[in-house]
Amino acid sequence: MQGSNIGRRTALQGLAATLISGTAWAQSGNTLRFIVPFPAGGTADILPRLIADKMRAHYGGGVVVDNRPGAGGNIGAERVFRSDPDGLTLLASPPGPIAVNHNLYTKLSFDPTQWVPVTVLATAPNILAVSNRLPVKNLTEFIAYLKANPGKVSVASQGSGSTSHLTAALFMQLTGTEMTHVPYRGTAPALVDLIAGNVDVFFDNIGSSAPHHLSNKLRVFAVADEKRSKVLPEVPTFAEQGLRDMQAVTFFSVVAPPGTPASVVSNVQKQIADAMSGQEVKQRFEEQGTEPRAWSPEESGKFIRSETEKWKKVIQAAKVTLE
Repeated sequence: MQGSNIGRRTALQGLAATLISGTAWAQSGNTLRFIVPFPAGGTADILPRLIADKMRAHYGGGVVVDNRPGAGGNIGAERVFRSDPDGLTLLASPPGPIAVNHNLYTKLSFDPTQWVPVTVLATAPNILAVSNRLPVKNLTEFIAYLKANPGKVSVASQGSGSTSHLTAALFMQLTGTEMTHVPYRGTAPALVDLIAGNVDVFFDNIGSSAPHHLSNKLRVFAVADEKRSKVLPEVPTFAEQGLRDMQAVTFFSVVAPPGTPASVVSNVQKQIADAMSGQEVKQRFEEQGTEPRAWSPEESGKFIRSETEKWKKVIQAAKVTLE
């Protein structure tokens, strides 16, 4: 049985390698499927839907975005990992099941180190959002307040092991401060409680918190990226305020199952890059608080590996584990 599976996979790889033009895929009536391992409606779901609409001409069977949420993205990721390596079933996801979860979970049913990178669609910086009830006016005062009140300030996250949780851990490691972690089930409930003053701090994606900062419902003190964001150009980076190593971005990437031929990966990446080249799509990406990328497979792979190592060190230092 194992030999027949290997033979079938090898045959599929050979077939996929020959069908590298968009015309060939369209003529064959194939369907491209993006598996998003998180619920519909969030940035992780919106971005692939924006490009799917522009890629339909390449696939006779169309392009489908299929949401398979659960277990921090692991359920949808396993579905793609065990799919045929023909370039027709791809994972479109934030970092969790691509660069983080294998350092968090004690056991996984797939190996994220075996993904074949296709592209990084976009990046979005995390920001430091603070409740209006906290008696501080800027990052310097905030850090001083934390040091004077160790463990008394509560920090929300999108859930244990999420990007916001790990960004908070990185911040505490860099500043020598201590906060009490309060995990939520996603961004929305965390933001609701931050605005209500039920929790003090949230290291959120900029796209979610920016409108509330602009309406004075909360305060954003710093952006965790190399440069300021177009979304909140008046807010300085952590580096500008003395925390050079405080950089944390959420990235949204597309990866293929192990064994997917390089020729197929290259072809899909070019289709995605073409779909993202129009001003309309770029604008829609930016409205989500993201920076459009469409990086090559090689550049994407290098970036994903660097992010994996970065968060591995943070996870180990913070001693975060999940079952």
